[in-house]
Amino acid sequence: MKGSINLMTENNLTIFEDHKIRRTYDKKTETWFFSVVDIVSALTDSTNSRRYWSDLKKQLTEQEGFSEVYEKIVQLKLKAPDGKMRETDCANTESLFRIIQSIPSPKAEPFKRWLAKVGYERVQEIADPEKSLNRARENWKKHGRSKQWIQQRMLGQETRNKLTDYWKDHDINEGDEYATLTSIIHQEWSGVSVKKHKDLKGLKSHNLRDHMTEAELIFTALAELSTRQIAESINAKGMPENKTASKAGGKIAKAARIELENKTGQKVISNENYLKSPKKIT
Repeated sequence: MKGSINLMTENNLTIFEDHKIRRTYDKKTETWFFSVVDIVSALTDSTNSRRYWSDLKKQLTEQEGFSEVYEKIVQLKLKAPDGKMRETDCANTESLFRIIQSIPSPKAEPFKRWLAKVGYERVQEIADPEKSLNRARENWKKHGRSKQWIQQRMLGQETRNKLTDYWKDHDINEGDEYATLTSIIHQEWSGVSVKKHKDLKGLKSHNLRDHMTEAELIFTALAELSTRQIAESINAKGMPENKTASKAGGKIAKAARIELENKTGQKVISNENYLKSPKKIT
């Protein structure tokens, strides 16, 4: 099964309530494959969703009819919270419906409706990519983001896409190498690692950028824009040269951040987030 899947080059995230669900699209069969662990986490709120899924698999293999579903579960590389691409149990919508039936959760039925809706939306987005952008705007709006924040988030994503396009064409491998360069840029401009920044905001598996303030988004975009333009100016290829460009790009945004902080007396790096119960830093 794994060898027959023609996946998109980039992984995607979708949201059920406040839970991030990793997914990847098979263009050949026009099918979404979702991370089973992420879905288990969304349905159960388990503190150890991997262990929950491991135990559930053992239980289900003993039940009649599940063996056929189990054979359809595939391991695909999805981006882990640490930024690395790791093999993850994934299943299509049909198989997930069967798995969901075995999870006692009041969210089961709403999740089934959500899952069916996600599949339908993908068909619409293929025909009209603008629908995807409009949905992103509406989703962020529902989660309390301002019009200005949404605009900056989307502009930042465009800046990010141009940078990763450059990396892709200049001998940088998607996954670990993308994550390494991103970490260099972030550490350089912000003065903290991605992990520490997420810890400050009280985030776990959440996307850091989705919980950045408008200022944090702007400086992230400045750092990545600067990195790409510097890389282009020296025609950086491979990791050593792109690491140099990443450090230089991050430093430009760092200098701007420090100047703004000196003028305003306020730190750019913030503990603010968009969780229902934000973590308070004392």
